[in-house]
Amino acid sequence: MKADRAAFAVLVGVAILIISTAMGVRQTFGLFAQPMAAHHVISIGELAFAIAIQNLMWGIAQPFAGGLSDRYGAGAVVAASAALYALGLAGAALDPNAATLLAGFGILVGLGQAGMTFAVVISAVSKAAAPSRRALGVALASAGGSLGQVAFAPIAQATIDVQGFERALIFLALLVLGVAPFGFVLSRSRNVSLDEQRAPAAASWPAMMAALREPGYMLLTAGFFACGFNLAFIGTHLPVYLSLCHIGANVSAAALATIGFCNVVGSYGFGRLAERLPPQFLLVTLYATRATAILAFAIVPATVVSTIVFAAVMGLTWLGTVPLTNAVIMRFFGVGNLGVLFGLCFLSHQIGAFLGAWGGGVSYDLTGSYAPMWAIEVVVGFAAALVNMPIRLPAEARA
Repeated sequence: MKADRAAFAVLVGVAILIISTAMGVRQTFGLFAQPMAAHHVISIGELAFAIAIQNLMWGIAQPFAGGLSDRYGAGAVVAASAALYALGLAGAALDPNAATLLAGFGILVGLGQAGMTFAVVISAVSKAAAPSRRALGVALASAGGSLGQVAFAPIAQATIDVQGFERALIFLALLVLGVAPFGFVLSRSRNVSLDEQRAPAAASWPAMMAALREPGYMLLTAGFFACGFNLAFIGTHLPVYLSLCHIGANVSAAALATIGFCNVVGSYGFGRLAERLPPQFLLVTLYATRATAILAFAIVPATVVSTIVFAAVMGLTWLGTVPLTNAVIMRFFGVGNLGVLFGLCFLSHQIGAFLGAWGGGVSYDLTGSYAPMWAIEVVVGFAAALVNMPIRLPAEARA
């Protein structure tokens, strides 16, 4: 029993380390905008476009990374992805210009994230954990993976201040490369009883075709688009919006930190609730709560207090969608092809993220404000709640 607990703790700890590193480093990219612009390396708009491309590449590559993980295990996928991620950061540091930023921050980092985040790592935890601990493992990995969003920002900022942005990028590249071997721990952690009870996974392509014929899966995927749309717009444009409201940069930083801290609580909480309540209905609640918070924040004059309250609500619903979406897919199709099926669903999320980040820029350029985009955010958020309502899981949901 103690050995089982220790193995479970190692499994979850490794998953947290990998996701925290991938997500945490990604959250620091905005800190490089001003230093790079000051050194005439790249404009803020060009960096924003590179990050938008990064979201799209992450989404496109996610089903492939998940499929490779289903077939060959998470170890090689995590290791190769960490190498691509680190190469993208190092290339941007060694020869900083618009082309290397687009190739590095945009393409290589996007590919690296695909193999170090949800479809690969969370799916590996779902497969390796015993059925009785699976929901707990996913909840802990999802929640703990958010810690990097809080921890890496001050580390990166301090390194930029002391050593400059080039060395800061090299430092982050080394951190990413350092987690490459840990993916093989996920590959070695296997639930023997699950292996004995289930046949080998079907090939990825037939599994995806079967999923695309399932109305519930398609509704879930449509809702996940809204998640990416909401998060990318707020994560990218909230600081600029607050500056238009004459709220200082220190409040923007505090709001982003609040989102990160509350995300830990929300991801864990929703993951555990999925053990007791239908996950599709929890998604309805999450999306409706988020849309209501966006509506209130958009129509009430922004203050320091309203900003922090908004950030707390957004944090509680930020990535709580991940364990819930994972749970719905698993109950429809089992765990055999969980990586590729979550990855395919996540592609919709990242298309939404691309449009959310880009749409905010278009709104500001054309109107000088974010008012049109806030309205769209509210509509998209409530639409996500509505499309999840008709989802019905099989009478005997698969383990």
